[in-house]
Amino acid sequence: MDIELFNFDLPRENIALRPASPRDAAKMLVVKPEGLEHKGVLDLADYLTEKDVLVFNDTRVIPGRLSGKRGDAKVELTLHKRESDTVWRAFAKPAKKCRLGDKLDFNGLAAEVIALGAEGERTIKFEVPESTMTSALETHGVMPLPPYIASQRAVDERDKFDYQTVFAKEDGAVAAPTAGLHFTPKMLECLSDKGVNRYGVTLHVGAGTFLPVKVENTDDHKMHSEWGEITPEVAEALNQARAKGGRIVAVGTTSLRLLESAASPDGKILPFKGDTDIFITPGYRFKGVDLLMTNFHLPCSTLFMLVSAFSGMEIMRNAYDVAIAEKYRFYSYGDSSLLFPAKDTQ
Repeated sequence: MDIELFNFDLPRENIALRPASPRDAAKMLVVKPEGLEHKGVLDLADYLTEKDVLVFNDTRVIPGRLSGKRGDAKVELTLHKRESDTVWRAFAKPAKKCRLGDKLDFNGLAAEVIALGAEGERTIKFEVPESTMTSALETHGVMPLPPYIASQRAVDERDKFDYQTVFAKEDGAVAAPTAGLHFTPKMLECLSDKGVNRYGVTLHVGAGTFLPVKVENTDDHKMHSEWGEITPEVAEALNQARAKGGRIVAVGTTSLRLLESAASPDGKILPFKGDTDIFITPGYRFKGVDLLMTNFHLPCSTLFMLVSAFSGMEIMRNAYDVAIAEKYRFYSYGDSSLLFPAKDTQ
C-alpha cells in the first residue's frame, strides 16, 4: 500500500510533552464502527464486562540512551534490542564514528563495537559483569524519550516515573508501552470492581518503534524484531475467557502485536517465547484480540497502519481528524483511544 495513505497533518501543539496529571485524567476517544464517543480513561470499565480480560505489557523501560566518546569524538547510542546480558543492538549517532572494533567510553562504562548493521545500527558489547549490566545502565544512561519529545525538551527526573507503567517489572524495553501509562491504582480498582481480570505478557519494546518508514510502499518495509513472551498459564487463561464469551482487550499495540504473533488461525492463543517482527497493515485478519486501547500515533507510522487495519482506514482517518480538532493530546504522553474492530477485520 502507498505510505501516503497513512499521512495526515498534526499541529505541533497537539503533541504532549508531559502526561496528564493525574495519569487517569487523560481523555479517551471511543471508536466504534457506528461512531465516536468522547470519554476519559476512567470510563474504560464501562465498556467491559466481568467476562472480559485485559492484557497488558509488563516490560520495564531501562535508561537505554548513552552519551560518550570514541577517543575525542562524541557518540550517542540508543539501545533497541538485547542479544545477551552485555550485548545490545543499538542505533549509533553519528554511526560513522562507531566502526567495527572501536572502543567506546560512556563516562566510565566501557564498550566495544562488535558488529555493523544497516541504517546506523551497531552491535555493542559492554565491558561489565553480566550481573551488573542493569545497574550500569541505571548509572550511566538516561530514559530514552521518543524523538518528538526529546527534541523539544530535556529528559529530567520526572521522566523516570512518568515513562514507566504501573505494570512494569521485566527489564528490557527502551520505549514504554504507552497505553499502559494511563493506569493508576484508582483505575485498576474500577476494573476490579467490575470483575475484569487482567494478565501480563512481556514484549521488550525497541527504539525501532520510532523509526520513520522510509519506503513508498508498505510491502517494502522491514520491521525490527522484538523479544516477547506469553507464558502457558496466561495463554490458557485467555483461551478460557474467550471460551466463556469474554473478549481479549489488548492494552497497547505492543500487547496486540505479541498476541497476534502467538495466535493460531482459529484464534487460540499459544504460549510464545522469542522474537517477533509482525507488521500489521490493512487487510490483516485479527485472530487474538477483540478490543484495543492505544494512544494516538504518528503520521505514516507502522502503528497508525496497525490501528487502521484494526478499525478501518476511513474510520481511523475520521477519528484522528476529530481528535486533532478536539485538541486530544498525541503520542507517548498523550490521550488514549478505545478501538472496536471494523466489521471486516475479524
